[in-house]
Amino acid sequence: MAQNRSAQNQPALPPLPAVSAQGHQARHLLGVPSDVVVDEIEVLAMSRFVGTRWDVVPADLPGADVPVGRMANPGEPGVLRLSRHSSVSGPYAPSGKGVDAGLPGGTEMVFDVVCPRERWDDATRFGGDRDGIGRAFPAALPNREEERVVTWLVQAARRLGGSVRLDVAGTWDDADGGRRSAGPGVVLTPDPGRAVDLTVYSDIWLDPQAAHRVLQAVHPRVVLATEGRPYQGPPAGIADRPLYPGEPMDPEVRKAIHARADDIDIDALQAPMVLDAYGLASDLGLDGAITVEVVGDETLPLLVRELPWAASGAVCYHVRWDPPDLYEANQEFPQAAHVVARRRAADLVGKMAVAIHAAVGGEIADDADFLLAPEDL
Repeated sequence: MAQNRSAQNQPALPPLPAVSAQGHQARHLLGVPSDVVVDEIEVLAMSRFVGTRWDVVPADLPGADVPVGRMANPGEPGVLRLSRHSSVSGPYAPSGKGVDAGLPGGTEMVFDVVCPRERWDDATRFGGDRDGIGRAFPAALPNREEERVVTWLVQAARRLGGSVRLDVAGTWDDADGGRRSAGPGVVLTPDPGRAVDLTVYSDIWLDPQAAHRVLQAVHPRVVLATEGRPYQGPPAGIADRPLYPGEPMDPEVRKAIHARADDIDIDALQAPMVLDAYGLASDLGLDGAITVEVVGDETLPLLVRELPWAASGAVCYHVRWDPPDLYEANQEFPQAAHVVARRRAADLVGKMAVAIHAAVGGEIADDADFLLAPEDL
């Protein structure tokens, strides 16, 4: 993340416009507190959208890390392009002439987000609603581009300690050039404590025993989870049984196929063992468990894949919390016992990620692929 700069002595923000989205578009608002600066929004956008660029650079942004267009005129907001069809405008003041952002107290800056209005045909949904997005879209959930933008907004608000006002689309206003005026929307204030899982990306591979020593210094109950059960071969008589009742295969052909499969299994078992992934686990009792999965991967967060050492992939140390109650873990407002267990587990997950990072270097990312500095943990 970019370094925070003081918000004091900054010029007054332009007022929030009453309308910004056209009829085929959705309008969402992102509100953040005073300690957030504009280039943090830029970095979070770069973390998710390949086409991020400034069409209009805010006047108080000293330098941009993405392609830029023209500089904003005095009193003009910036325009950050997420994709061909989606953009973020701002920052604005939380209110304007005849319009209020409707965001919680403490909101000092508002970003106006416009994207295609794309929804599923019905309200069918499965599982919980841990982020409240289902509550914000009771008729039909966002789809395609709008789903990507809404998911990013909720995750960005969680990271920045802010809020989002989703689906701010009111009445159609032909007098205003065919734009939608601001409607009520639904306000979500994501809980920062929900982001527990972390991943360390590095170009250094720790052997299982080395990783075990690193993590045991953090939590003595960490164990290697690499032991399996010895292979006992196929079940007796399987080559004589049909695959399903009435299977027409010739019995001799079936036996030949099974014999060939046995030969392949034996060759594989006799070949040198190549360890390309392993895991460690720590039992937390009533608080669930923490697992650390170590594996090589070529699918990396956008900001990591641009680093020279990650051009061909990286070693990924996934540090994840397995909660004791999956139902509560997927509720927007879980019970207090779950929140307490999550807080304790998050502290340990952070310590484990920092210990791994101290041993292998690289980058740390949260479960939204936003990068974190070790000192932030």
